[in-house]
Amino acid sequence: MRHLKAHRKLGRTSEHRNSLLRNLATSLINSREERIVTTLPKAKELRPFVERAITLSRRARSLSGEGSDARVLHLRRQAAGFFHAGNTTLASTTGKRGQLRPERTAGVAALQRLFSELGERYQDRPGGYTRILRLGHRDGDKAELAIIELVDNPREIAAHEAEKKRVKSAASKRKKSDRKASAASKDSESSEAGDAATEVSE
Repeated sequence: MRHLKAHRKLGRTSEHRNSLLRNLATSLINSREERIVTTLPKAKELRPFVERAITLSRRARSLSGEGSDARVLHLRRQAAGFFHAGNTTLASTTGKRGQLRPERTAGVAALQRLFSELGERYQDRPGGYTRILRLGHRDGDKAELAIIELVDNPREIAAHEAEKKRVKSAASKRKKSDRKASAASKDSESSEAGDAATEVSE
């Protein structure tokens, strides 16, 4: 029986799998294009993981009244569990060969963007914040690749606005051509009427 086996193991232990999903979620939210390329099983596992975090930010946006600050802080701390916590103390320590380790603040940046931008963007959308697009199979191991992206991203909105402008300009050009055609037909009709009048007078 397949009871209580809702998720894919992805060939990893639970700690490794959770770390993988946190890294993918951080990359997706911090990405400038708001999309990443990964394998299809990972994308399918990442989708509910990220959408739960976005729902927390939406819920924080809708809170108001007395005690809302404490509830927003609670939701923010819950959402922090979906990303790796930033660690600025590692920058002062050195690695094996004496080089400085970089600060790990990508998770902090993702959390800030989640509550400052994405919660407001998806405030009126009740779920379905991501989209998965299949890319085919990868050369080498033939793993099926996919793009997972956030919907209503700036690139998508810009493309929609450009399409609206293109349709509007095409409609205006069509109206101008129709006006010219109607004006030409009126001129031809008036010239024919004038010719007929001159023939009658003669």
